[in-house]
Amino acid sequence: MLLNKEEVILKTIDEINEKIKKGKAVVVTAEEMIDIVKEKGTKKASEYVDVVTTGTFGPMCSSGMFLNVGHSKPRIKLGGGKCLLNDVPAYCGIAAVDIYIGATALPEDDPKNMVYPGAFKYGGGHVIEEFVAGKDIKLIATAYGTDCYPKKKIETYINKYNVNEAYLFNPRNGYQNYNVAVNLSNRIIYTYMGIIKPNLNSANYCSAGQLSPLLKDPKYKTIGIGTKIFLGGGIGYVTWNGTQHNPCVPRSPDGIPRAGAGTLAVIGDAKQMSPDFLRGASFIGYGASMFVGLGIPIPIIDEEMAYFTSRSDEDYWAQVVDYGNDYPNRNPVSLCEVNYAQLKSGKITINGKEVPTFPISSYPKAQEIAQILKEWIISGNFLLTDPVAQLPGIDSNIKMNTLEVRTLNNNTKTQQRFKNQPL
Repeated sequence: MLLNKEEVILKTIDEINEKIKKGKAVVVTAEEMIDIVKEKGTKKASEYVDVVTTGTFGPMCSSGMFLNVGHSKPRIKLGGGKCLLNDVPAYCGIAAVDIYIGATALPEDDPKNMVYPGAFKYGGGHVIEEFVAGKDIKLIATAYGTDCYPKKKIETYINKYNVNEAYLFNPRNGYQNYNVAVNLSNRIIYTYMGIIKPNLNSANYCSAGQLSPLLKDPKYKTIGIGTKIFLGGGIGYVTWNGTQHNPCVPRSPDGIPRAGAGTLAVIGDAKQMSPDFLRGASFIGYGASMFVGLGIPIPIIDEEMAYFTSRSDEDYWAQVVDYGNDYPNRNPVSLCEVNYAQLKSGKITINGKEVPTFPISSYPKAQEIAQILKEWIISGNFLLTDPVAQLPGIDSNIKMNTLEVRTLNNNTKTQQRFKNQPL
């Protein structure tokens, strides 16, 4: 079904919010929307349904938490010093008592892959999980001392009740589609997509498919900067397009991406979050990470949004990529493409071989998130927000840059171009 570019707006977000306040809004999950559209068609479904809820729960390495720990007596300047949270380094290049801990940070004495494959038993994601659970976190910090911040060392315990602010800020979450990882080499490999068996004997994938937030709004028509979301068990917001936001990948005729495309930068109050939806993760042979629960409400403002929110796993296609050689060597080759219904069946066929599939993200948790968000909206405790700006879309002509080994001479023209630009 191809829809007109200019769809008639049936409902505004303000009108939907008024229905939510009065308890009259029709709110369904993305799974439920599939059956509603099959029964009613897109036009009647768009008139009947007001909001569709989505969810995903998977490893999102580009995540972390800002903390303001308050001032000690005497004062200490953590900025420019060093800080450990449960022996995991936090970033101190900000102000006196502001720090940031990333989900992939590792203790300084972690052997990493010196003993291969490394276990990576504890990292930044685990610290964040314990923090949101209300546990005490040991803080050890050293500083160089100044006249106004004379203290040079501190050891203490912090938790979510005694710090000033704690908020999750994740530069890249909610990937819109992703690779299916296989291994054509003759050895086991350890990746951020999990352990992949050799000789094409496993296929790992990481997406909620028909529940995944950005797949339900493939053209970023309703999700934008300022969109209110479910984040980590609490309320968050979209702050920007995420890093590596790449909307200009190949798409199906109706606009659904067939490869990893858009991403979101998100923020939310970590004090209100739950370890049920923020979980530290250890990827053998790769590193530490964190599973993040993310859910986004999609307002059904027109028939096109009814259509997109009703697409099922059969409509979402992903590229199968060799992580044994092609991916690490940045060789952009797709062995084939498969849809999420095939992936969720437990097996796919590649080069004539039947290959078992393994999900890295949790579909049951995605279902739980979509249901919780639905209940929040129905109860009137969660209203929708109009984006203050749109995310870069299909017509943005964004192209991903790569990191090349360059000499100073190779950079001369680029440096001169930036030098001549007005400030």
